[in-house]
Amino acid sequence: MVTSPEPVRRGGGEFVRGAGLLVRGFGWWRRRTGLMLLGLLPAAIVSVALGAALLALAANLPSLTTWLTPFADGWPGVWTVLLRVALGAAVFGAVLAVTAVTFTALTLVVGEPFYDRIWRAVESADGATVPEAAPGFWRSVGDATDLIVRGAGVGMLAFLIGLVPAVGGVAATVVGVVLTGRLLADELASRALAARGLDRRSRRALLRTRSARTLGFGVATQLCFLVPLGAVLTMPAAVVGATLLAQEVAASGAAEPQVSRPPSGDR
Repeated sequence: MVTSPEPVRRGGGEFVRGAGLLVRGFGWWRRRTGLMLLGLLPAAIVSVALGAALLALAANLPSLTTWLTPFADGWPGVWTVLLRVALGAAVFGAVLAVTAVTFTALTLVVGEPFYDRIWRAVESADGATVPEAAPGFWRSVGDATDLIVRGAGVGMLAFLIGLVPAVGGVAATVVGVVLTGRLLADELASRALAARGLDRRSRRALLRTRSARTLGFGVATQLCFLVPLGAVLTMPAAVVGATLLAQEVAASGAAEPQVSRPPSGDR
């Protein structure tokens, strides 16, 4: 039997450790304040634009739900209200899921020079050599587009779940946070992993080897993004935490021993 050089914690311990990476990212506000402040600018620009869109949606949500449900005009008043409130919550929840991934994708592209400096500073913090296989601008744009498309899929799923009577709102919130968190972790860690020469498929396969840790980091990040102004303040820390995540999964992947296959006659 082949064993890993270091034991891998599973389940809740790994999830908490992943969330702890974001906490360590916030620690860089004290360690490198000036560098982290640079990361606020692109996050603030994108946040203002997306925030304005969300406010416009919220203001027009009653009219939108009425337009989507003309068949309910003749229903008893309470049932019409319940239907339209549930639909409005499902629509807004789905849009929030899409907004989170869109914010991350656009902010990373707009702030590429700033976040490049942050993750390189994390890589070199302990005197290590910084990986130099930079992904390039257009590859970053491609990754961002892929993230938005997958985020739209999560939003549609959250919308459909939100339509389920009674439990739909809670279930849609949980599913949206979990799936969106996973997407955020994937995208945020992509720069540091791509710099190690890994393509998109290899990066995702490596993150799956530490799935609970990756999910813990992503869910913690997503929850911070849902707090007013949280996305702006969290984004630089999330870049730091994602770089630490990339370091850990890359190191554990390199440490995995090769499994020797028995001779064909050995059954």
